[in-house]
Amino acid sequence: MYHQRILTDKLERLFSVFPIVVVTGARQVGKSTLLANTLGKNMDTVVFDPVIDIENARQDPELFLSNRRPPVILDEIQYAPELIPALKRRIDRDRQPGQYVLTGSQQWGVLRSVAESLAGRAVFLDLEGFNLSEAADAGTNCWLDKWLANPVDFFQAKPGRLTRKITLYEQLWRGFLPESQFIPLDTIPDFHAAYQRTYIERDVRLLADISDWQLFGRFLRLAAALTAQEINFSQLGRELGLTPQTAKRWLDILQATFQWYEIPAFSGNALKKVSNKPKGYIADTGLACAAQAISTPQAIGGHPLWGALFETACVGEIRKQCSFMSPKPQIYHWRAYGGAEVDIILEYNGRLYPIEIKATSRPSRRDCSGLNAFRKRHQALNVAQGLVLAPIEQGLQLSEHDYALPWDMVSVT
Repeated sequence: MYHQRILTDKLERLFSVFPIVVVTGARQVGKSTLLANTLGKNMDTVVFDPVIDIENARQDPELFLSNRRPPVILDEIQYAPELIPALKRRIDRDRQPGQYVLTGSQQWGVLRSVAESLAGRAVFLDLEGFNLSEAADAGTNCWLDKWLANPVDFFQAKPGRLTRKITLYEQLWRGFLPESQFIPLDTIPDFHAAYQRTYIERDVRLLADISDWQLFGRFLRLAAALTAQEINFSQLGRELGLTPQTAKRWLDILQATFQWYEIPAFSGNALKKVSNKPKGYIADTGLACAAQAISTPQAIGGHPLWGALFETACVGEIRKQCSFMSPKPQIYHWRAYGGAEVDIILEYNGRLYPIEIKATSRPSRRDCSGLNAFRKRHQALNVAQGLVLAPIEQGLQLSEHDYALPWDMVSVT
């Protein structure tokens, strides 16, 4: 069953303007499915393989392209890097839009070469797992752009909630990869175990020279346990007997394969926004649950990672909603030396939008302490009303400047 993706309109628009669109994202986030149900209806598709030289593309890229006239989809382009120079030459001869769509699941190597070689000729589109509206098959109902337009009006319009068939705990346990939404609940651990094994044995092996794959698997599980925390390379390395340099390199591998991302710190000074520690997040809560051997959705409620898993899901939802906006809001986190913190700071049109994430069904005024501290620290900046995302039934006003709203809310017209 195909669920409409929020990036569909943006993909079609970019393809109508640029000669090449590059769709990137982790394994099994739905890149091929999205293309098959949009642009791919009228296009040839070639899926490359790390072992087999499909249609002699690596051996003779010019001949391959001559026999595959555009428009054409080149799926998993990282397995045929020899095509990139040939594509560049063809686009330089003909800048007509809508010629090629490339997909890839690695940010290093070939995709870096694509970005450098096809600068000005290609545009990139990052696809992640389902957001909440996609998982619920509720179309492309997103609320973030409306909140950024006017927080007070948005709250007063009383946004509703998505109608979802599964509980919050089950959603976190399943994660947000498309296939995980449709398979029986008792097969979810097997799905994530297979995903992790395939990821390590296929993607990582092709990307890096790692001698101890069992240790790398333990590193992935440790990273999942530290989701939603500031990154400490020394701590990561010490837990497994690795140097901080190796821990950083392995985190870079996770990031390069879209299994991990980082949010820089905000300081209020454009020259110092990345001077403090970034926060790191595992890309999918289902992978985190599997890595920590959480056996059932119900076990999440009493698990020490419950708050971190909920924050990871909320931050992921905000990132996914930012992806269809153009330009995208800048995303930061903020932490004062005294301990006050705000989980998300969105910077958009010269204004700052602080967002706190609280894994409680009864948020209160006390949960605005970080928002208030941020306002006091940055009184000279244009700071909007604060938002607390929580697993609540309906919105409520927590203070003069701050509101709490359901994490699974829907947009208001």
